[in-house]
Amino acid sequence: MKENGNPYKPYIATVEDTWYETYGDRSIKTLKVVFDDEKIRESWEHRPGQCAMIGLLGVGESMISISCSPTEGKFLRFSVMRMGAVTSALHELEPGDKMTVRGPYGNSFPVDEWKGKKIITIGGGIGQAPLRPIIEYVRANADNYQDLTVIYGARTSGDLCFKGEFEEMSADKIAECHLSVDIEEEGWPHFVGFVPSLLMEVNPSPENTIAITCGPPVMINFVLQNLKKLNFEDDQIYTTLENRMKCGFGKCGRCNVGNLYVCKDGPVFNYATLKAIPEAFA
Repeated sequence: MKENGNPYKPYIATVEDTWYETYGDRSIKTLKVVFDDEKIRESWEHRPGQCAMIGLLGVGESMISISCSPTEGKFLRFSVMRMGAVTSALHELEPGDKMTVRGPYGNSFPVDEWKGKKIITIGGGIGQAPLRPIIEYVRANADNYQDLTVIYGARTSGDLCFKGEFEEMSADKIAECHLSVDIEEEGWPHFVGFVPSLLMEVNPSPENTIAITCGPPVMINFVLQNLKKLNFEDDQIYTTLENRMKCGFGKCGRCNVGNLYVCKDGPVFNYATLKAIPEAFA
C-alpha cells in the first residue's frame, strides 16, 4: 500500500467468503476479505511474497502470508493454520464478520526480474500459501514467462491446500503439476514420498530457471541440497522465512537472523544470502 504514515494503524475489513482447505487439529481455513474503506481498498498495493498482520480487536494479531496475487482483484486472501488463540479466533470468522489488516510488510519475490525464465515452485503443507501468489501472477502474465512447474506435497492428501486449483491447472495445461504425499494411500494416483525426493524425480533443468521453495524448515533444507545437486546456482534459488515475524517493521527484534531482520530484509531471500547465515533454518 502507498505510504500511510502510521505502520501501527490497522484497517477494518469485512470477510467476504471463507472455506476450509484442510481439516483436523491444525486445519487451514482461507479468508477472502475486502477493506471497508474504499480509498484503502483502491490504494492497497502488495506483491507476491509479502505478508500482513491480521487480527481481531480485543483478541490479537498474527502475521500471515498474503495468499493471493494482486492480479486477482481488489481483495485479499489469507490461508490460516489453526495453531493458537489468534488463529483459532480467525477460524471462527464467517462472511460478514469484521477483522483488522495492516501492512503489507516485507519485500517480495522479484517476479518482474524473472521475465523470460522458467519458474518452478516447490512447496510443502501450508508453505504453499506464499507460493500461490507467484503461481497466479505467472498465470496472469503467461506471455512473460517460459513455463511454470509446480511441485507440492504434504503428509496426506487431506493436508494438501488448493487441491482444486492444481486439478484446474493440469486440465488446462497452464502448468505442469506434480503432487505427493508422504505415506501411501489407497487411490492416490501421484508420487508417494517426501517433497525433496519428488523434486529429484521431476529432475528440472536449471537452464534459465528460477526455483522457489517454502515449507517446513527440514523440507527446505533438503530441497536446497537437491537443487544444488541439480546444478542450480545460488542466485537461482529463493525461499521465505515468514514464520519468524512478529511486529512487521523491525521494532520487536523477534525476527532477527544473523545480521538480518526478516520483516524488513525479507521474508524473501535468495540462497546466496541465506547460506552465509547458519541460523536461518535452525
